[in-house]
Amino acid sequence: MSADRPEPTDEAVVETASDAAEGLVLDRYRQSQLRDFDVTVTFEDGVLGVDVYVNPPADSDVDAERVADEAARAARDAVDDLFAAADDGE
Repeated sequence: MSADRPEPTDEAVVETASDAAEGLVLDRYRQSQLRDFDVTVTFEDGVLGVDVYVNPPADSDVDAERVADEAARAARDAVDDLFAAADDGE
């Protein structure tokens, strides 16, 4: 890691992960279609926790469990990118 660039703050990590997960869910479903969705992100002691819940309409062809898994993966990838950018000094 570059000495000139500090690691991302816990708040930045949580916000980045949350934005990525929510963005993916809303990319797969129109917000008006969703009955409910929730993204919970924690970052404690360097450990990222991401929980995504999606409750789509009953007639949806999109697999909610798959979307939730993809959203959690997108959140982790976004955080990895955030740390990589800090390492690269971007």
